Amino acid sequence: MTHQQKSSQIRKEINLSYQELKGAYPILKLQNSIGLAIFLIAIVAILAVSIGWYKTLVPTWLMIVANAFFMGVLHEIEHDLIHWLYFKKQKTVHHFMLFTVWILRPLTVNPWIRRTLHHHHHKFSGTLHDVEERSVTNGEPWTIKRLLTTPDVVLGGLLRLHRMFSDMDREVKNGNLKVETSSKLKQIMFLSIVPVTIFAHVILYFFFADALLGWLNGRSVLDLSFPHYVDNMLISLNVIIYTILLPNLLRQFCLHFITSNMHYFGDVEEGNVIEQTQVLNIWWTYPMQLFCFFFGWTHSIHHFVVNETFYVRHIGRKKAQEVLKKYGVRFNDLGTFKRANRFREFSK
Repeated sequence: MTHQQKSSQIRKEINLSYQELKGAYPILKLQNSIGLAIFLIAIVAILAVSIGWYKTLVPTWLMIVANAFFMGVLHEIEHDLIHWLYFKKQKTVHHFMLFTVWILRPLTVNPWIRRTLHHHHHKFSGTLHDVEERSVTNGEPWTIKRLLTTPDVVLGGLLRLHRMFSDMDREVKNGNLKVETSSKLKQIMFLSIVPVTIFAHVILYFFFADALLGWLNGRSVLDLSFPHYVDNMLISLNVIIYTILLPNLLRQFCLHFITSNMHYFGDVEEGNVIEQTQVLNIWWTYPMQLFCFFFGWTHSIHHFVVNETFYVRHIGRKKAQEVLKKYGVRFNDLGTFKRANRFREFSK
């Protein structure tokens, strides 16, 4: 069988398993209601835990962990919204949900712009111009630089921007990318982080720099501090930093680590969905999977069957994974870490 035939068969068999699942549990057909319910439950949970922390009823570490988990759920809701899986005909509700999940995850890019980047990712996954995955370190050799920039789409993005643009220009020259598409991608990549994402990251830069200066001053290594207006800004933003930004930093590191290593890059045959991803569900990834709703377990399924909700993917994942394995999708290919996420051997 060709890869197109295999991919077609995978889609047919997974879709059939979903039909059987929904036949057994008709409630799963209430897509809008279930999506809205999960959305509201996650928000209420974040608010409850945050208020408990503010009133010193919940320890800081537990609040950060709990909020990171529920923000991971909201990320899945956003991903479904980007594919128009909830309230496609009720645009007001749809855009309200999209705005809310963005504001509660402000380290991420603008979701309306991300929709364009994400659809491009599905069409050209693993190519040099798959800017969505490249923006989260996919395709880079594993170094301290990659580790530190894994959760950072602002400074990390700037550090890899020149190479990404050069690769896109080369793709245009080689006829693999339209010049209009290249120009559009370059423009919206910048627009996607203005102003919310940049502002949220800058706050964290100051927060960690201030903590480092305090640590060094306490050991008499330095006697430096930020101006009072910076300290006042950090104090005024203290609740947002702890309840929103720090949980999101944890969530975003875990998501970017999982997604950048379960997607292949650079030598993927264009249009060959089987080469685009692997299932990454090895035991030591569980702590990270927890904060991205076990993304590594089910995202490969999504590449074959795009228009299905995240909760159906999870409920029906065992049958779907059996289908993926039967037709040659890789499971726990840990060589990807040495190969800089190449499907085959990595050559610099």
